[in-house]
Amino acid sequence: MLKKIFRSLFTATGLVLGFLIGKILLNPDFFPRLNYFNNSIILKVLFLVFCTLIFGFILFLVSPWINKLIFTAVDYVEKSVQKIPANEIIFGTVGAIVGLVIASLLGVLFAHVSFFWTIIAVIIAIIMALIGADVAVRKREELTSFFSNIKKTGGSKEKKSKNALKGDAKILDTSVIIDGRIFDICQTGFLEGSLIIPNFVLEELRHIADSSDSLKRNRGRRGLDILNKIQKELNIDVQIYEKDFPDIVEVDSKLLKLAQVLNGKVITNDYNLNKVAEFQGVPVLNINELANAVKPVVLPGEEMRIQIIKDGKESGQGIAYLDDGTMIVVEGGRKHIGEIIDVIVTSVLQTAAGRMIFARQKEESEVIN
Repeated sequence: MLKKIFRSLFTATGLVLGFLIGKILLNPDFFPRLNYFNNSIILKVLFLVFCTLIFGFILFLVSPWINKLIFTAVDYVEKSVQKIPANEIIFGTVGAIVGLVIASLLGVLFAHVSFFWTIIAVIIAIIMALIGADVAVRKREELTSFFSNIKKTGGSKEKKSKNALKGDAKILDTSVIIDGRIFDICQTGFLEGSLIIPNFVLEELRHIADSSDSLKRNRGRRGLDILNKIQKELNIDVQIYEKDFPDIVEVDSKLLKLAQVLNGKVITNDYNLNKVAEFQGVPVLNINELANAVKPVVLPGEEMRIQIIKDGKESGQGIAYLDDGTMIVVEGGRKHIGEIIDVIVTSVLQTAAGRMIFARQKEESEVIN
């Protein structure tokens, strides 16, 4: 049915076109040799009818090929559009409109320069539309986050306070999932907001769980078990982020990019990732730093009873450990390996790797006193 309608329209177009061309041909200014048609109205009418019918007949014959080209082009465009996500189409259209608006403003400013500026303006409009669409599609995540933040800040004070209570999105990296302490932290209720688990992190966990190395395989499976426990046993919002950043290869770089897009924080215990994030201005919650911060405070002069486990690096030193894993270096403790002795703290050293306590053995006279 649609093909018949198009064929009728093309035939009508050919009839109109033939009539207009016939009128032009009868104009003596263009074709002086046809001037003798002006002497006879019948000849003029017959000539117009002839031109009208001949062009209408031509387009009637050609219309099936034109229809085929049109429907082929429509099918191709339709199939191509179906493969593109809806948000890309929307952002691309908006970006193209913005580009056309900018191009039109430039055209208004320079329209009086010359006639050729019209052609240049058309070319600029096409280029600006393409650039606007490309930029909008590439930056759609940032734009979505930007407008969502504006919407949040534009609400009432009550809505702001509720949003503040929800907290920022927390993005988990692979190391902190495998570590397992994130489950205990979430269980205590200290973390607020949603836990975001990117799909590319799940893929990395899956590859680790499928590794031929038994140690890596166990670590990967432990990470997947931790995620299942968080999702099933804890009353916390867990979201899977499906989208990826194909132009970025490394998982750590993808995490930092995602944190910028979602305006969230990365939870990790990777020291190097922490430093890179700090350089890029991305907020990071380091579990190792949290563990060091909640360790009991030990001040110089305090006494404690410990067991010397092994000898230290320096001559005569002995090494002991607290229950939380803090290492204690005891001067002269090497000769007491395996014994439980009383020591006095002399100094405490805080490093990026953790806390280290230096102590000396308590003298017998101090014990008696």
